[in-house]
Amino acid sequence: MPISRNRRRRGGGSSRGARSAASLSLTRPRKTKTNKFYLAGAILIAVLVIGSFGLTTIPFGSGGISGTGNSQVYVDGVGEQQNITGNTHVDEGVSVSYSSYPPTSGDHWPPGEKARCGFYEGGFEDERAVHNLEHGNIVVNYNLATQEEVDQLRDIMGTIGLANAWGVTRSYDERPDDLPVGQIALTAWGIIDTMVGIDPDRIDRFFEAYAGTIGPESVPCLG
Repeated sequence: MPISRNRRRRGGGSSRGARSAASLSLTRPRKTKTNKFYLAGAILIAVLVIGSFGLTTIPFGSGGISGTGNSQVYVDGVGEQQNITGNTHVDEGVSVSYSSYPPTSGDHWPPGEKARCGFYEGGFEDERAVHNLEHGNIVVNYNLATQEEVDQLRDIMGTIGLANAWGVTRSYDERPDDLPVGQIALTAWGIIDTMVGIDPDRIDRFFEAYAGTIGPESVPCLG
């Protein structure tokens, strides 16, 4: 009988040890699970912080340009920066004086008066063109000597995919002092690139750099 009692005591001690071990084994997974939640939360926060840097607006570089849009990035070596001179809507028909011709910014006619994408041999008003620039469009201004050159430019513009949604091309032969015969001026909001003759690669590079990405608003000229 005493031996039996001792055995029961030993057995009871083993049961208590087993219960303690079981308790530890039950609590440990919960601790690990909690740690995993903390780790996942930390990773999510890190991803959001890093992502916010990618969405941060990059300002204009040097050159005295101030912008009001969400994407105001000058690409080094593509065109020349110009001072932003204004961005106010005026009534249609009101004449605006610009700091440069062709203009790259300034007051302009209201939203319904911008030009649709396309090729305009007859040209159109600066006040209308500047509204296109405000919307992130590219305006290709030309003063070419011959119809053959005009037709060549038209063909080239047809090969630039971005021009279908973001480009307007217009003759600009009424101000030869500002754009001499034989020249083309590519304009975006606060940017101009003037060239002698037709350089397809240069035109394409300008569209790649600025079409829909620079200006106070980003609105295609499709309609």
